[in-house]
Amino acid sequence: MPGLPQPPRDIGRRLRAGAVIPAHPLALTRGGRFDERRQRALTRYYLASGAGGIAVAVHTTQFGIRAPGVGLLRPVLALAAEAADEAGRPVIRVSGICGATRQAVREAELARELGYHVGLVSLGALPRASDARLLQHMRAVADVLPVMGFYLQESVGGRPLGYGFWRALAELENLVAIKIAPFDRYRTLDVVRAVSDAGRTREVALYTGNDDHIVLDLLARYRLRPGRPAVRMVGGLLGQWAVGTRRAVGLWQACRRAGRGPVPRRLLDAADQLTDLNAALFDPEHGFAGCIPGIHEVLRRHGLLANRRCLDPTERLSPGQAERITRALSRYPHLLDEAFIAERLDDWLR
Repeated sequence: MPGLPQPPRDIGRRLRAGAVIPAHPLALTRGGRFDERRQRALTRYYLASGAGGIAVAVHTTQFGIRAPGVGLLRPVLALAAEAADEAGRPVIRVSGICGATRQAVREAELARELGYHVGLVSLGALPRASDARLLQHMRAVADVLPVMGFYLQESVGGRPLGYGFWRALAELENLVAIKIAPFDRYRTLDVVRAVSDAGRTREVALYTGNDDHIVLDLLARYRLRPGRPAVRMVGGLLGQWAVGTRRAVGLWQACRRAGRGPVPRRLLDAADQLTDLNAALFDPEHGFAGCIPGIHEVLRRHGLLANRRCLDPTERLSPGQAERITRALSRYPHLLDEAFIAERLDDWLR
């Protein structure tokens, strides 16, 4: 009997080795139509920056692309896949998977058809389901596409998931990675401990999604059981990395090198600086209401987006957020790619 679907061998190796995977935004015209030219330019920017993969149809892309009156799920996935083909190298392609089981399976089938390797499965549509029901849901998606577990913070649609759920999920044959993004240290450790206790740290790659703790997540070596090897997060799948992607690749590489010796002071400084930058973009002061417009605003200022329009036109920067972004950009230019983008923007927009 054939086993569950697995990523291509080279993609699986790259995923386990670690990568920078930006969460892909959505480019719209001022009138709210899909801006294919700028959408393609975004993907080109991420891959020119050295990102190992792209994550599309995720929270940063806006879950509303699936709405019946919008109908952008297929066009957005297809365009990103076409742009990734231009890279001339293997690119990890992650598709967000949403909805109750029937919808999630359909989305996994679409992602597989379009050449995606992994489904990042959101459980937001099952807010009161038992662990057994959640695991059944994950298995149904895994029958179609290799899966990445997703611990999403509650403020943007996630739900609490205990150690027992993660320990059981870790047994799933084609669980290939987990994005850990609860923005909570206790819950982060639940996932790390579950995968370690299952003995699957070699097969299941751990990716940080904690945009408030990126560098320290990448530097940490989790020793939760005496006598067992340390567990680490090998990369990140992050909305924060939708901006400053080239700098993010350099920072990720520096974190990997630091794992073999003393941690340089500059990386500890960068940890706080990146979190401060993220606070301006993600708007925790207002419960993350300005998170996506904040990302759009930086990309707009750098010329990649024409505006910061979201699918919901009422989704805007929070009061004072533009000023906080200005302060952060002027304070931390070394965490951003303004000059790199300016030199190549015309080519990406061709």
